[in-house]
Amino acid sequence: MFRKFRILILLLLLATVGLGAWRANSRLTAWEHTIHVAIYPIAADNAPATASYIGSLNNDSFAEIAEWMQQQTEKQGLAILQPVAVRVARPLTEMPPPRPQKANALDVMLWSLKLRWWASQNDQIDGPKPHVRLFVLFHDPALNPSVPHSTGLSKGQIGVIHAYASRQQRRQNAVVIAHEMLHTFGATDKYDLRTLQPIYPQGYAEPLREPRLPQQKAEIMGGRVPLDEQTAEIPVSLADTVIGPETAQEIGMMRELLRSTAKNGQN
Repeated sequence: MFRKFRILILLLLLATVGLGAWRANSRLTAWEHTIHVAIYPIAADNAPATASYIGSLNNDSFAEIAEWMQQQTEKQGLAILQPVAVRVARPLTEMPPPRPQKANALDVMLWSLKLRWWASQNDQIDGPKPHVRLFVLFHDPALNPSVPHSTGLSKGQIGVIHAYASRQQRRQNAVVIAHEMLHTFGATDKYDLRTLQPIYPQGYAEPLREPRLPQQKAEIMGGRVPLDEQTAEIPVSLADTVIGPETAQEIGMMRELLRSTAKNGQN
C-alpha cells in the first residue's frame, strides 16, 4: 500500500511539473511579449583569469544575442519590439548538479528534476522574473582546451552551458548560448550526434543553394557551416548563423507568421 502511495505521489508530481512546463513553453513561443533571459555566470575552475573574466561581465556582454534574435524575428516577418531581453546576474559559487554519463531515461529524468530544484534555489536576479535561466560555466582556455557538452531543457526553460573565459572567444560563446537558449524554446538539434555534421536539409542555412556546398552560414541548431560532405566549421559569430524554417516552426515563429498573414488577408 505504501509503495502504491509513493508511486501515486510521484505521478502527481510529474503531472504537475509537466503541466507547468507546457504552460511555460506556450508563453515562450507565443511571441507576443518580451522574453526575459537571465544568464548566471559560474567559474568552472579556480583560475584567476576565469574569476577576472566573470567579474567583467555585464548586460552589454551578451547584447549580441538579443540583437540577433531581433534580426531573426524580423526575418520571419514578426513585428515584436523586443523579442528577447538578456540580463546578467551576480556570479554564483555553487555548481549545478552534473548530468549523469551514459544514463538511462530514469536517471536523466531524475537529474532534470534535481536541476530544476537547484535552479529554483539559485535564480536571484534584479528586475523582472526571467522566463529562461541559463547557467553558464566559464573555463579558462589555457587550462581547458575543450569543454563539456552544453544542455538546454525545454522542460523548465533551463540551460547549463559551458563556455570559455576569453574575450577572444566571446562571439563563439554567444553562438553556443543562443543554440542552447533555443533548446529551451523547444528547438531540436539538427546535426548528426556522431559526426557533428549538419543534417541535410533541416540543418542547412540555405538547403536550396546551388551549388549546395560550401554553405556560407550555419543553421543555428545545425551548429556548423557545412563546407563539404565530411567537413563543417564552427561559426565565428551569430552573424554567421540563421534560424531555419524547421527551427522557426518548432519555436512558434512560423505559426505566428501564418497567423499574421491570415489576419492581414482578412482585413
